[in-house]
Amino acid sequence: MEQVGGEDLGRETTSMGKVAFASFIGTAIEFYDFYIYGTAAALVFGSIFFPEFASATGTLLSFSTFAVAFFARPFGAVIFGHYGDRVGRKTMLIVSLLLMGISTFLIGLLPGYATIGIAAPLLLVLLRFLQGIGLGGEWGGAVLMATEHAGRGRRGLYSSFPQMGPAVGFLLSSGLFLWLNLSLSEQQFAAWGWRIPFLVSAVLVLIGLYVRATIAETPVFRRAMETQSRARVPVWDMVRTYPLVLLLASGGISLTYVIFYTITTFSLAYGTQELGLASSTMLYCAMISVAIMGVAVPVFAVLSDRVGRRRVCLAATVAAMVWAFPLFWLLDTGNPVLIALAFSVGMIVFAMLFGPMGAFLPELFGTRLRYSGAAVSYNLGGVIGGGLGPLIASQLLILTGVSWSISLYMLLMAVIGFISVLFLSETYLSDLSEMRGEERRLLAEDGVATAE
Repeated sequence: MEQVGGEDLGRETTSMGKVAFASFIGTAIEFYDFYIYGTAAALVFGSIFFPEFASATGTLLSFSTFAVAFFARPFGAVIFGHYGDRVGRKTMLIVSLLLMGISTFLIGLLPGYATIGIAAPLLLVLLRFLQGIGLGGEWGGAVLMATEHAGRGRRGLYSSFPQMGPAVGFLLSSGLFLWLNLSLSEQQFAAWGWRIPFLVSAVLVLIGLYVRATIAETPVFRRAMETQSRARVPVWDMVRTYPLVLLLASGGISLTYVIFYTITTFSLAYGTQELGLASSTMLYCAMISVAIMGVAVPVFAVLSDRVGRRRVCLAATVAAMVWAFPLFWLLDTGNPVLIALAFSVGMIVFAMLFGPMGAFLPELFGTRLRYSGAAVSYNLGGVIGGGLGPLIASQLLILTGVSWSISLYMLLMAVIGFISVLFLSETYLSDLSEMRGEERRLLAEDGVATAE
């Protein structure tokens, strides 16, 4: 019999290798779709969809459309969390991938402002919103698929597979943009070349859908549905049961977004527009750092299986405080080697926090409410750190004209992350199948009996 989540749950499970691959490939594809938008927003969307504005303002507006998805993601988390906690993890993972794929493909077909006028940026915002809805359900379902199949003591390891998906998605998207940037003239890239990464996503999505259709529902969820009542409105029950955990988890994960999008999105525009560097140079530096991050994520995830999630995450927040100012000192030199160093150290700090979070966030919530809890906290953090991050950084640069103001913002977010993680409970030895005391009390108040 296979040991999953500390409980003997029988042999009706998918092999862990297949689960790990399915959680990884779907997340990689969805984040590829998500990141090609960020790269296009930094490089060309300002001139294509907002040509009436000056360069800096056009970039700010394109970053605003980039931020739309982050505000949509909590809605996606609520929708997918609701059905993921009632219907199951597998079905929602397939739907989220399909929604993201269709939205991304349609962006690749969208005419620019010169062709259809104001309808172009409006449709862009709508499709970006739908991207956000899809991604809002992706991460929570993917890490649950991994952690709820894994046994205690290995959840950090297996949850690191979907955590590596963002790195691979970024490398795929940036690599394709870099190849196009080097192969096409600036005019060709602006006219039609930028569309290719969006259209290519259709093929990747079909592969991901096939893989996900072949995996089984998680044993922990199946057992919970046999022994516990389904929550009528999982998100509402989660907020009632875990209000403080939700806020602290969102505060902790928000720092990962600040680090990642400062390096991969804001700095791309900053380096090309403020420092006069070639976009290919900035993409090379970002790709090197993200490749290093992809290797570091499982290292810190496995370390959290040994010494605990909180200890590793707290160390990461302290490291982020230390690196906030050197990051921009090195970036401002304009030296590609020093920029790559700045980005790489920043991404190692990111991996130190992001690696354990794949297991940490799901472990904070009981099975009946786990999809909702993990997805909503992760995506609320995305609004704070990812959606607002590049906007705040751009506005600070406009207002102050100095990069250290952005470092100060990163330092503040690192302090918030430290305080948030400090007050979260340690979870790495917890049993995912066991109903939490908070949920028992809520069910008792609602007059619902449990069969555990």
